[in-house]
Amino acid sequence: MTPPSDLDAKTTGSEPAAAAAAASGAAASPSADDAGPASFVVNIPGIADADLEPEPLDPSQIVSGEPEVTGKVLWESPDGCHLRGVWQITPGVVTDTEANELFVVVSGRATIEVEGGSVLEVGPGDACVLREGDRTRWTVHETLRKAYHISL
Repeated sequence: MTPPSDLDAKTTGSEPAAAAAAASGAAASPSADDAGPASFVVNIPGIADADLEPEPLDPSQIVSGEPEVTGKVLWESPDGCHLRGVWQITPGVVTDTEANELFVVVSGRATIEVEGGSVLEVGPGDACVLREGDRTRWTVHETLRKAYHISL
């Protein structure tokens, strides 16, 4: 895992959040020692392609084209059950079996066909939830970059 500071992350103290929580009557957030890593901001479009690591597809997943996948895990829970990061795929058609995932498309466009279910058209700014075990077919029209949270 690469620490957020390697990706030009911007951090601020937690005092404003704690003050807002106190003002609203909400319980204070756990300290950084209790909650894991400090909060941080990463500019996802600003992460250069060179900062992403190759994630080769299994050839059996490629339906057409020559799609290439790259990504970077920005955070992983100590038990390995939660991942947050950036993922990118170039145009082509691929199949996948999904994990429990929430992602937001930063750039690019794709059509995601869920076997026995919906056809999802995703593009910049769209948030998408995929269920664990969903079998999908991704038709990537323009190189797609997403920020994701996966629960395993």
